[in-house]
Amino acid sequence: MAVPGAIKRGESAALGSAVRWGGLIALVGAVLIAAFAFSKAQSKAPPISGDDALVLAEDAALGDAMRAGDKAAARRLLALQFSLVDADGKIYARKDILRDLKSVAAGPANEVNVRSYGLVAMVTGHHKGAHDADVFFLDIWVKQKGAWRALLIQDVPVAAADTPVTTALPSSPDPQAHECENPCQTIPYRVRWSAEQDVVNAFQAIMKAIVAHDAGAWGNHVADEFVVYGSDRAPIPKSGRIAAIERQKESNVAVAVGAVQAVRLAVFGDGAVMITTDAVPDESRPPYRTARVWVRRNGQWQMAVSAHTDVK
Repeated sequence: MAVPGAIKRGESAALGSAVRWGGLIALVGAVLIAAFAFSKAQSKAPPISGDDALVLAEDAALGDAMRAGDKAAARRLLALQFSLVDADGKIYARKDILRDLKSVAAGPANEVNVRSYGLVAMVTGHHKGAHDADVFFLDIWVKQKGAWRALLIQDVPVAAADTPVTTALPSSPDPQAHECENPCQTIPYRVRWSAEQDVVNAFQAIMKAIVAHDAGAWGNHVADEFVVYGSDRAPIPKSGRIAAIERQKESNVAVAVGAVQAVRLAVFGDGAVMITTDAVPDESRPPYRTARVWVRRNGQWQMAVSAHTDVK
């Protein structure tokens, strides 16, 4: 007598076979989908060159060495001219860093990116600073005698989520309110060779363009990938700064650019690094430390990044 709902032996075998084949087909399908997704993701990821990968590895090794207090490892990775600017704008020389690595060590990095310009490379991202503040960091590396060495670590305090985006420099309704002798005409730096003079000329052309509200001239000396970072302010790309310059031109306001108080400048092939201390003449903002990376393309120097940390 057949039991309602019972499955005969042949039917059970057939069903089991179907289930096994169905599971196998589903498994193969899942593998194929995953492989396709991985392949697609891999195709979108930009390739990392040998130097970029090496710089990233060295940058990570330096962070580990500082957190561990490993002076031997850190000394190997730091250029003799190395300095660190913390989130408060305080400058530490190489000897200060090596004296007490852990006191200035930041937390592990995230959102890390690397970009190289010949003998100069920059690593950017976010981490917890030595005093547990959320900061954007700019690590500048230079290739010396075939080895990558850290030239600068600069921390920039991250703006709060509700901070309004400000793309313009301090301004005044009086067109004559701000003169621009320094830096438009002169800066306190004695150039040592022609390449340095070319970088200084490009820098001064940028400052003159800002004061003159000339977005086209400003853009000619700024790389397409340019971003400016400032203490407690949202990062601004090239397009944002161009728009701000154009708005200031429409309003006919005078712009206060920072007067340069101190300069470090070094050219490495088609890359250059300029580190300055600046102060706005009308004291509309605190003095600040600025790190700029430059790249020479088609014989012309362009600013690739600018990071400003207020001195507190």
